[in-house]
Amino acid sequence: MTQKITIIGGGLAGCEAAWQAAERGCQVTLYDMKPQRLSPAHHSPLLAELVCSNSLRSNAPTSAVGLLKEEMRRLDSLLMRVADATAVPAGQALAVDREQFSTQITEALKLHPRITVIREEVLELPPPEGQPVILATGPLTSESMTEALINLTGRDRLAFYDAIAPIIVKESLDMEIVYQKSRWDDDNPGDYLNCAMDRLQYENFLEALKAGKTVPLKDFEEAKYFEGCLPIEVMAERGNETLRFGPMKPVGLRRPNSDITPHAVVQLRQENHENTLYNMVGFQTKLTYGEQKRIFRMIPGMEKAEFARLGSLHRNTFICAPELLEPTLQLKTRPDLFLAGQLSGVEGYVESTAMGLLAGINAARMALGQSLVSPPPDTSLGALITHLTKTDPGHFQPSNVNFGLFPPWEKKVPKKLRGELRAEISLASLAAWKQEMT
Repeated sequence: MTQKITIIGGGLAGCEAAWQAAERGCQVTLYDMKPQRLSPAHHSPLLAELVCSNSLRSNAPTSAVGLLKEEMRRLDSLLMRVADATAVPAGQALAVDREQFSTQITEALKLHPRITVIREEVLELPPPEGQPVILATGPLTSESMTEALINLTGRDRLAFYDAIAPIIVKESLDMEIVYQKSRWDDDNPGDYLNCAMDRLQYENFLEALKAGKTVPLKDFEEAKYFEGCLPIEVMAERGNETLRFGPMKPVGLRRPNSDITPHAVVQLRQENHENTLYNMVGFQTKLTYGEQKRIFRMIPGMEKAEFARLGSLHRNTFICAPELLEPTLQLKTRPDLFLAGQLSGVEGYVESTAMGLLAGINAARMALGQSLVSPPPDTSLGALITHLTKTDPGHFQPSNVNFGLFPPWEKKVPKKLRGELRAEISLASLAAWKQEMT
């Protein structure tokens, strides 16, 4: 008898969940509303579209997010495999060619013999029929599906807003002014392009940023920004030096063959394999399109910048996970329904994909009559589950993975050794957990 699983949402989490379940022998039906309907942040008909940055952040296993990637690789993550195959230069970060990334994932799912992709919008949750359902509709879950979830949980939805950074056409940059360098790396040209400012240029830019016109929120919207992804103009309002200690930090970015440290620096990160597009690092924004062009062209070297994509603001919907979710990602009030991705209460590409991976594993285990599992708390995967299920509901907010979510050290460990030791403990724990599941 074929074990069937329904997945709603063809983003990162839904695609990873589909792959994990199908690889375990289940028949998967994956629904995605594109291209029939596009959200305000989506532009491509492809599955697993990256709508913000093309960076998956640090690839070093001594960082929390790098360790999470490595754990996912060891659990045979499709999206990590494709990310590695479509990587573009980004220093110690893992950044991808977004078009190739989405194309390869779309093709892999279409060609899998146990995955059926249906391109239509699902307006309500399927009724309980004894078969697992994974809801992975993402940060822009439709109004109808959000209402269905509210009716099921009895909770009002919570929302905050993520902002998208602009993408620049490289040939429009003034390479006499812009220079190539990674922070603290003096031995090679580096993977980032840098636009340096002196004090006066920075102060003029800051004033323009503060005075810039922004896109107004709709009447029913309330701005609850995620602290790890603040719009650049919101950061500017927090103090004249905030940007210089954030995305415009000049430390370690002296121009080659110069002894002068810039007052501030705007960094640009390669966006595609062809090296024709660059992302403005940390410059997510809700400025109007006209203001973005005017203000960002004040940046030295970007006076004639052409924008392949301008920044924008989008809603992010998520549940109060500590009240509603089991450590297996099942909804407490409906055990056949799993939640994955940002809707479950995590933040970030990698974290969303990771929740899809775990939901796919558990949905398959349920369909196959096996016991459900939750990763050990001393792994990155387990640390995220702990955040989702053990946080005080009254103060719950989505979070990226970080070492602060891990169990405390039993004894004092020197700071410089913590990342390496975390990785050693986590990967050993993951290996034992993986063995238990087989």
